[in-house]
Amino acid sequence: MRIACPHCGLRGVDEFAYFGDASVTRPAADAAETAFADYVYLRDNPAGAHRELWSHALGCQSWLVVTRDTRSHAIETVEAARDVALARTSEAQS
Repeated sequence: MRIACPHCGLRGVDEFAYFGDASVTRPAADAAETAFADYVYLRDNPAGAHRELWSHALGCQSWLVVTRDTRSHAIETVEAARDVALARTSEAQS
């Protein structure tokens, strides 16, 4: 599998480190204890398109959100995690 880093170009997956589901959001500080337990321990195992958090560990060190089909490993999009976070923040403020 090859990932197109927005900063370095197309690279082999061995340069990257996988960090899990990029669609999970942390509960509010005053949320119930069960909400935090679910946040930490419960994850979906989707078949199909899935947003994942990756780090270009052996390259530019940037954090990326990769949308990948879990059935075929085909990568649909690669975005800088910073851009995704800024977009999420602006949506929440709207």
